[in-house]
Amino acid sequence: MPSPFRLCYITDRHALEPRPLPPLIGEAVQAGIDLIQIREKDLPTRELLQLAESAVAAAKGSGTRIVVNDRLDIALAGGADGVHLGTQSIPAQAVRNIVPEGFLIGVSCHSRQDVLAAEAAGADYVVLGPIFETPSKSAYGPPLGLDVLRETAAAVNIAVLALGGISVERVRACLAAGAAGIAGIRIFQDRPSLGARVRELRAQFL
Repeated sequence: MPSPFRLCYITDRHALEPRPLPPLIGEAVQAGIDLIQIREKDLPTRELLQLAESAVAAAKGSGTRIVVNDRLDIALAGGADGVHLGTQSIPAQAVRNIVPEGFLIGVSCHSRQDVLAAEAAGADYVVLGPIFETPSKSAYGPPLGLDVLRETAAAVNIAVLALGGISVERVRACLAAGAAGIAGIRIFQDRPSLGARVRELRAQFL
């Protein structure tokens, strides 16, 4: 059975400016993106809650799931489908112990060991990267490459989404290496028509 997590759009309102983020989230829902990660780390709590609530409202009745980066309190208060945890976040096991059944937990991982630990802690999916060279992920060291992706995906039973330097042309290589799908910011935001981009990406899964 294919993973329900194939395309994950990670938001970055700063990279969108002067375009506003909420309309693009609505466009992403209309385009049928599987997962939207609200990743606006510097937004004040009240504004982040409002953004999460608007995203949840936009996704209501659709197949798109909304997760909030790091802020479990905002995810729960805003009615989101889950939370996405980073390396400095509350541990996934601690989250699993207190959230309702069906609440999604995603984890950002940078090694095979990270992914194994995330699965053991109760994560539903992980985002693994950087797979390819990308300036935004240089702080995490050299790219992991497709071999690490292949070894990692084969070692776990949860969805592994490839992140970092992902282009349309690289999607099939990631899938062939065992990725359930891909995640990214620019691949979704740096395009006049998000709907057209999603169709391009969906075609790579056929």
